[in-house]
Amino acid sequence: METASLFPFVEYWWFYAAFTGFVMLLLALDLGVFHRKAHAVGFREAAAWSAVWVVLALAFNYFLYKYASWRFRNVERLTSLSGFDPDAAARQTALEFLTGYLVEKSLSVDNIFIFVVVFGYFAIPAIHQHRVLFYGILGALVFRAIFIAMGAMLMQYHWVVLVFGIFLIVTGIKMFFVPDREIHPEKNPLLRLFRRFVPVTAELHGQKFFVRLKGAIHATPLFVALLFLEFTDVIFAVDSVPAIFAITREPMIVFTSNIFAILGLRAMYFMLASAVDKFHLLKYGLAIVLVFVGLKMAWLNSLFGGKFPITWSLGIIATVIFGSVILSLLRPTRGSRVAAVAGHALCGYVFL
Repeated sequence: METASLFPFVEYWWFYAAFTGFVMLLLALDLGVFHRKAHAVGFREAAAWSAVWVVLALAFNYFLYKYASWRFRNVERLTSLSGFDPDAAARQTALEFLTGYLVEKSLSVDNIFIFVVVFGYFAIPAIHQHRVLFYGILGALVFRAIFIAMGAMLMQYHWVVLVFGIFLIVTGIKMFFVPDREIHPEKNPLLRLFRRFVPVTAELHGQKFFVRLKGAIHATPLFVALLFLEFTDVIFAVDSVPAIFAITREPMIVFTSNIFAILGLRAMYFMLASAVDKFHLLKYGLAIVLVFVGLKMAWLNSLFGGKFPITWSLGIIATVIFGSVILSLLRPTRGSRVAAVAGHALCGYVFL
């Protein structure tokens, strides 16, 4: 049985509370101030917001490093440990956050393909897409927090670590070799069940998720699209959360890096939605990353005395991801990956 020790929840509950409050403030400003009036988000605006979210994540990482360096020097239970180096531990913390952020940011790209297909299928106009994604991201934050809390408890047991490691390896191999399949939202069992109990309007009613017609509550296609996106995010979280736990066993780092990556997902969608087909080789890069982090959990960490060097992990993951993006641009394809979304969302799951 293994436990994380640098940021125990009983000592850092206030940090979780403050961080959650900070995120809620950002979301309130996003919807209540900057996007109070519905409008189609253009490339320039999306690029600016993407830069804002990345800068915020990097600024938080710097703050985390400085705080960890100071804190580790003043915590008696740590300073009493033989051979404990506060500065080295702080650098390790910052690198783990950065690596986890990069992994989650990369895995989030497949969400963009799902967004494109779902918005196209339900005919959601660009002016309303930000609203759907806002509440979709809000729901994703809740589900990720639950997944991370569960993972933090389970990852204390070595056999669970091995199981998750093998699962990621198998998922990566399937992603690499399983051919792309088209997504048919109308066949989703969750949506079928929802429509049995809640009537759905044939057309949109502005930004409303629900409307009252003839005395009965009806869901609009806007809510059905949101429901589908929430369901697929849960599917994605099954492999993305264990992937970050392969980078670090500290739940606080997993939580914060995951949340920052998700916060920037909407802006990344609006920036890249029209160019998703150009990254046709990214699927294979993500597959290699999943296999690598799975190997870290199941074998490499033990091989390196309990911890595979984080600088190596960051270098390998960054090289694979950016390499696959560059190769995609150098070797364009005529096919469309939007119509046939990569097997990432399908590998190992039955959700269509």
